[in-house]
Amino acid sequence: MVRGRWRTAGGALVRVILVWAVSTLTMLALAGILPDFRLRSGDDDSITQIGLTAALGAGAFGLLSALVWPVLVRALLLVPALVLGLLVFFLNGSLLLIALSLVPAGGEVAPETAVVVAAVMSAVASATSTALAVRDDEAYRRRLYRLADRRRRKGRGTGAPGAFGSAPGLVFLQLDGVGYEVLRRAAGSGLMPTVSDWLDGSHRIVSWRTDWSSQTGASQLGILHGSNFDVPAFRWYEKDTGEVMVCNRPTSAAELQRRAVERTADGGLLTLDGASRGNLFSGGADQLALVLSVSARRGRANRSRAGYFAYFSDPANAVRTALSFVAEACRETGQSLRARIRGDRPRVARGGLYPLIRAFATVVERDVVVAAVIGDMLAGRAAVYADLVAYDEVAHHSGPHGRDTDRVLQRLDRSLALLARVAEHAPRAYRIVLLSDHGQSPGETFLSRYGLTLKDLVRAGCGLPVSRRAGRTRSGAEARAAVLAALHRPVEEDAEASQGPGPGPVVLASGNLGLISFPDVPGRASRERVERAYPALLPTLANHPGVGFLLVDGVVLGRGGTVARLDVPGEAEELLAPFGPGAAGAVRRTDTFPHVADVMVNSAYDPRTGTVHAFEEQIGSHGGLGGEQGHPFLMWPTELSDPGGELAGAEAVHGVLRRWLREADGPQLPVAPRAAPPVALPAEDSRPEGTTGGIFPSAATPAQDENH
Repeated sequence: MVRGRWRTAGGALVRVILVWAVSTLTMLALAGILPDFRLRSGDDDSITQIGLTAALGAGAFGLLSALVWPVLVRALLLVPALVLGLLVFFLNGSLLLIALSLVPAGGEVAPETAVVVAAVMSAVASATSTALAVRDDEAYRRRLYRLADRRRRKGRGTGAPGAFGSAPGLVFLQLDGVGYEVLRRAAGSGLMPTVSDWLDGSHRIVSWRTDWSSQTGASQLGILHGSNFDVPAFRWYEKDTGEVMVCNRPTSAAELQRRAVERTADGGLLTLDGASRGNLFSGGADQLALVLSVSARRGRANRSRAGYFAYFSDPANAVRTALSFVAEACRETGQSLRARIRGDRPRVARGGLYPLIRAFATVVERDVVVAAVIGDMLAGRAAVYADLVAYDEVAHHSGPHGRDTDRVLQRLDRSLALLARVAEHAPRAYRIVLLSDHGQSPGETFLSRYGLTLKDLVRAGCGLPVSRRAGRTRSGAEARAAVLAALHRPVEEDAEASQGPGPGPVVLASGNLGLISFPDVPGRASRERVERAYPALLPTLANHPGVGFLLVDGVVLGRGGTVARLDVPGEAEELLAPFGPGAAGAVRRTDTFPHVADVMVNSAYDPRTGTVHAFEEQIGSHGGLGGEQGHPFLMWPTELSDPGGELAGAEAVHGVLRRWLREADGPQLPVAPRAAPPVALPAEDSRPEGTTGGIFPSAATPAQDENH
């Protein structure tokens, strides 16, 4: 045992010396290349003295990075993520300047050059340390044993790797917005070789059907918490509170999770020994990182930034991600410029902050979430659910098919391959399940195609002022003509009908799904009430070429005056047949929601091209019915049972995942909800594998548990 410990310590010392040597050579090379960086040698100008200065400088930089960097990152947790990404370079450069000042001979380096030198040294040291660790399989396994032993002492594990029993863990990886057909094409064309290999042997795949609200909020709430009842869209107006609920708003996400937990009396899919990474909702997990529903909490109750600390506490991670962030922002700028020069259609504006937003989604979020999942697997957690949002963000602005999204899919596949390799070294067997929450449907935006927004069209149909731009369009003129004709109504109309709902309706958009609410009408407005107040509104909407159908108080209205009652068997199925099987059932379910809008508007859908018209500025959209947006995928290892039958709705997917957890002897639910508030769950993050900083390998084991 003593001999083994000496061997372990000796191997670690050798790795430290090798990384130190590589860092020293890197500093010498940079001093010879960069004109603003020079190593001083004191009175002796010999190469030996300069080399000694470089060695001392590299060592001081490594020690400062290992000791000071985690403290700096923890202090900056309140800084917005985009700002933190930019500060990484300057903080790392400052550490190098301090390190050189501590060396007797020291060096001369301009501040802007110090940023470059520090970034290169961190990247080289990280690559060297990683290469040595990967090649030393025995050391890697010993680290896993130490991790398991520490978990046993904390009462969280059972001992060494393999002592978790025969129960494998489950990792659920959500590829946000990747539709069934998109994944099949990417695997078949070689864009995603890891997925292709899985489909050729170890995994099976099926398409499942979303609810009418085909978006992450509704789907993920149903998948993680077993209920997405009363989530009619991505954003909607609630008359009882006067609030606009938005699924990606922290307060709204917390409230939606609270309602789901109360409705199901079920803590969530991840209640026992689970981890939630990069999601809108916690799923009942104790281990949380980048979870929106807890990000609005104050003080120590807010663990939403814990994942950033766990990842960026390694300066090499920080520098690598920051460099990739800048590269991705530049890539988006170049791609947008080429699209404008080529005159690509359809096209939306991609300026402003969007390049930074895209870089955050495709680089920072991906790196942090993948690192957190790696830590979860090395810690032997029973169930992990993680969301990778990169494809969805890019597809909204570049379209769901094309070179831009192809590159994103390639990078996602590399992340899957990395996680698969890590699973081979984890202290328990893992089964990886891939799934998506919705797909994306292409198409020109409603504004681009018809020259006015849905809000303009609704206001015109209500006889309210519209923008001059809308008035000049063909669609706007048609709407105004319908209003003028409708205004020649009898004067004997009752006063209640003529008043209308005050200043005008609230019009919201969720992809190609529009919602119209009349705030001054208590409860849900009936069709008769709407027609009395605004006789031209419903015909104007239903007959517009960009609108597919309307839902008004249990009645579906189509073009040309077609009417179908949801309570009459077969009527809605016939009218909604172009939108695919199950469309009528999805609309019928939404009609029962307490907070369904007074008028629900689904855009037109062309079955030949698969295109829809988003009411937002997105050329790849989802949120309603029509095309690939409603057909995500579920991909599972063959060791798990077949889902069985058609999967309709996110709640059905929840049932399948729950069954797979039971098959794996994982967390057993239902579990009683936690004490009020139900979403106030304890949070803890795991530190990912890697170095704690600079040139020295981490003294901590992989996936070090850390309370933040």
